[in-house]
Parts: sequence; structure tokens; C-alpha cells
Amino acid sequence: MQTAGTSLRQRAIRYLVSQAHHPRGVVGWANGWMFAHRPSNRKRNIWAVSLLDVRPTDRVLEIGFGPGVAIAEFAARATQGQVFGVDHSRAMVRRAARRNAAAVRARRVHLTHASVERLPSFGGPLDAVLAVNSVGFWPDPVERLGELRCLLRPAGRIALVSQPRCPGATRDTTARAAQELQDLLTRVGFAHLRVETLELDPPVACVLADNPGHRPGR
Repeated sequence: MQTAGTSLRQRAIRYLVSQAHHPRGVVGWANGWMFAHRPSNRKRNIWAVSLLDVRPTDRVLEIGFGPGVAIAEFAARATQGQVFGVDHSRAMVRRAARRNAAAVRARRVHLTHASVERLPSFGGPLDAVLAVNSVGFWPDPVERLGELRCLLRPAGRIALVSQPRCPGATRDTTARAAQELQDLLTRVGFAHLRVETLELDPPVACVLADNPGHRPGR
């Protein structure tokens, strides 16, 4: 029989999980602060950006940018380009905008409150796309990745990052997550897939791929 204490704990866990997925309010602000200052999160995001080999004139996009750590790293590299970000949490948009205030004022960074299934216009082809620990929350990820592929220029790069956060996650959990991401990218038509690993606890997998060109008829 479920006790009142057990029910309360379960509701609390569900609430915290929902906050991690969609931060909002005071708790969302606290989550954003934690995500931004946890050393492993900062290391993971900066590492992921480095793998995309961003050039000064690149136009790049991050889906689910959270507190804006990777956005800041993109802005430091794409100094003559444009950095776009979309996140479905208003709390994270505000936090990331504060972190990147100077680049936002200079119109080099553009942050939008939006969901991955309703992306805004980016005014032209993108050179690189990044998503960190967010693909698992996307509705119909195959369709979403197909849309992102159409936004990338031929030879554009995509990086999908996973660091499993489920209790008891291990190296094997990370390997399975990486394989799932590879399967998704292959189904959509991305090419030259490779996996890089960052030795955290649990390990982080980054699956990288190139866009060989738009599909016929696009």
C-alpha cells in the first residue's frame, strides 16, 4: 500500500524531473544557476562546442541552450558570424541572455523562446547545430532531425550530446545512448558519423555527423 510519505516523495521527484526538462519559476532559476556553475556541465558544453570546429564566420544553432554556457563559447569562436539558440524555458532564455548580454546587444547572439518543433527562421543556411541532453525530450526526433538537416548547408555539421542522468548510469548506459543517436542520424541521412567520449561520471558521448546535402526535392 502506498503511504502518504511515499506519494509525496514521488510527486516531488516528478516535479524535479519536470523542472530539469522545462525550468520555470524560482526552482527553474535555481536549476539554471546549478547547471551554469556545476563544473562537469561547463566542461561538457565547452568540450562539445570544441568538437564542432566552429570558424569565425560560421552561423550556428543550439537547441535547448539552458543557461547559455555553450552559446557563450560559440560566440567566442564565431566572432564574425551569428549564434542562434532556442529553448522552451523562459527562465533559461532570461539567464542565457544575461550571460551573453554583450553579444546579444551586438546582435551576434539571438536567443528565442521556442520549441524544437516550432523553430523560427534563421535567415539562411546554418553551418553547425548542437543539442546537449535534449533529443530524448523531442517529439518525433526523426522528423525534428530531418528539419534540422534541411537547415544545414551541405557539409554542415551536427553534434548530439548525451550524458545519461538516470540513477546508476554507467559507461554502458552512455554507449547505448550514443548508439541510439547514431541510429537516428543515419535514418535521416547524415553521413560520416563518429563518436567522441568525455571521461566524466558517467561518461559523455558526442555523436558528430555531416550533412551530405539536402534531400531531393527540398
